[in-house]
Amino acid sequence: MTETEKKRCAMIAVVGAPNAGKSTLVNALVGAKVSIVTQKVQTTRARVRGIAIDGDAQLIFIDTPGIFTPKRRLDRAMVAAAWDGIDGADQTLLIIDAPAYLTGENEKGQAGKSRKDADRIIEGLQKTNAKALLALNKIDDLARPKLLALAQELNGAGVFTDIFMISAKNGDGLKDLKSFLAEKAPPGPWLYPADQLSVRSDRLMAAEETREKLFLRLPQELPYDSTVETDDWKETKKGVRIEQTIYVARDSQKGIVLGKGGATLKIIGQAAREELSELLGKPAHLFLHVKVREGWANEAARLRNMGLDVVE
Repeated sequence: MTETEKKRCAMIAVVGAPNAGKSTLVNALVGAKVSIVTQKVQTTRARVRGIAIDGDAQLIFIDTPGIFTPKRRLDRAMVAAAWDGIDGADQTLLIIDAPAYLTGENEKGQAGKSRKDADRIIEGLQKTNAKALLALNKIDDLARPKLLALAQELNGAGVFTDIFMISAKNGDGLKDLKSFLAEKAPPGPWLYPADQLSVRSDRLMAAEETREKLFLRLPQELPYDSTVETDDWKETKKGVRIEQTIYVARDSQKGIVLGKGGATLKIIGQAAREELSELLGKPAHLFLHVKVREGWANEAARLRNMGLDVVE
């Protein structure tokens, strides 16, 4: 058998409720940052592909937005992107935040919709007679008897072929999960070069890094009313020059993003610039602008720039 004939390749759709730990898990399995991560829900807005190698198997993880009850056009596009990620995948991996599912609260002790959102996903899988793998995440926050009881309860849904107990944050159980996925990968050629870690343009990656810094720096609700677009990208002798626009929905939000004397925007820009320089392996010269655009979350052009399909 030739080396090519030994190859295996699998597409794995990683789905779950907002803040279940999908992006943290994909980053850990890939071994590099391919998705932005914050403590706020609904950080991921579009599908991101992260690529990992395990032996002869190439594993392509599709990190999807959290599935929740949508309100805006943006929300509908995000949820549609998550469900679409399942189509054509070799495996569907549902991530459930085990403590939040049991208590109805997130890790900050705030009331959340984790259980309802997770149950809605399970119901969706049941309706289509789809099978999935289940990963109970954040197991370090629960006693084992409770985890086993939860696993037994969820197994009764008739959807899951295998159940894993993991901690995406500290790595518990990830080796077994990755080995299992590699073993189940169907024979076939690799779709990407062995050294490629993700499938996204540099412009979108840069916009996402800046958006991550917005989520980390700004008050609770404002990041959901903002988006970032890369307007210009120029390679220079001194590195790369990147022009970006931060769009907000109201004029009052522009002042919050800018901060007194532009201090907040400067902090956001510096943090994004440092990380982009590290990711690109060369100096990133980042220039940020803030514009008010009411209703941007319902504009087809804005959604397409994020890599989302427009949903009416």
